[in-house]
Amino acid sequence: MTKKAVLLTNLGSPDSYEVKDLKKYLGEFLMDERVIDIPYLARLLLVRGIIVPFRSPKSALKYKSIWTENGSPLIHLSKLLQNDLAQRTKLPVGLCMRYGNPSPEVAIEKLANENPDLKEIVLVPLYPHYAMSSYETAVAHVQTAFTKKRYPFRLRVLPPFYNHPLYISALANSLKPHLAKSYDHVLFSYHGIPERHVRKSDPTKSICLTRENCCSESSEAHQTCYRHQVFTTTQMVAEKLDLKKGTFSTSFQSRLGADAWLKPYTAEQLTQFPKQGIKRLVVACPAFVSDCLETLEEIQVEGKEIFLKNGGEEFLVVPCLNNNSDWVSALASLVAENFTRELNEVEMEWKLSNQ
Repeated sequence: MTKKAVLLTNLGSPDSYEVKDLKKYLGEFLMDERVIDIPYLARLLLVRGIIVPFRSPKSALKYKSIWTENGSPLIHLSKLLQNDLAQRTKLPVGLCMRYGNPSPEVAIEKLANENPDLKEIVLVPLYPHYAMSSYETAVAHVQTAFTKKRYPFRLRVLPPFYNHPLYISALANSLKPHLAKSYDHVLFSYHGIPERHVRKSDPTKSICLTRENCCSESSEAHQTCYRHQVFTTTQMVAEKLDLKKGTFSTSFQSRLGADAWLKPYTAEQLTQFPKQGIKRLVVACPAFVSDCLETLEEIQVEGKEIFLKNGGEEFLVVPCLNNNSDWVSALASLVAENFTRELNEVEMEWKLSNQ
């Protein structure tokens, strides 16, 4: 008889690479007020009237280039992680997506029906770092689905694990084989977000992006500061691998629109590196737990083309953690820790404010 279960949630994927499915997926994704945070009518006009009609055919071609016999790489890899985690923990493990299928409603109902004695689910957002457009919206989406029914069990939320020693160790171990060859530089490329998102997530409204060294100062803002958290991940992995200063750096990819996003931009770095003598580059994408369009197409295809076109010679991309055994073990430990952790006041306040 089972009293505990796990629910993984990831970004999601279109049901196919057909234009109609891309229109549906992009519409859901970009209409999220935590992704494009402008007034509803303006967002509706921008997304439905401009972005979706023009972007869908191009995105369809990109998804087609990475599609596999198992369908969407992100969905398939998430299912592999789901199965491996269930075997490792001996617990029921559900899976849902923030956008697309399977939905939180379906995943929670399945866990409830198959485990009638269920007392507690720990929700695991597959985002190591906190951002309103990733971790926060995924949690809020699942919580909304959870509160639609009066389930006899409670929902816990795994906090961001960007600096957890087990995650850092798994990430560092995944890089090691790719650093065995001679290389000039390691680039940690994270998904970018608009600078205004960082400011909006700052509970103090006075720290984030107000000065050059804000991320290195001790502050309560760091609990929800994406920029601080990704820099911390980079530094901890670099220390774990004993990377020398100047041989690694952080950048941000996937910029959308003309607003100021976190810098430096990955595409610009890939253009400049060869001119700085960096000819052999290793790229890791720690913001993504599962390989997806942003890693398989944006980095491995477009990024490589930019780098080689500008004089680069070797371009090596480290796969995401996916269902790497070290990562599965780390995640199992994170889940176990969360089941024994008391819900603190900060978490409870956050949960209530987003329901």
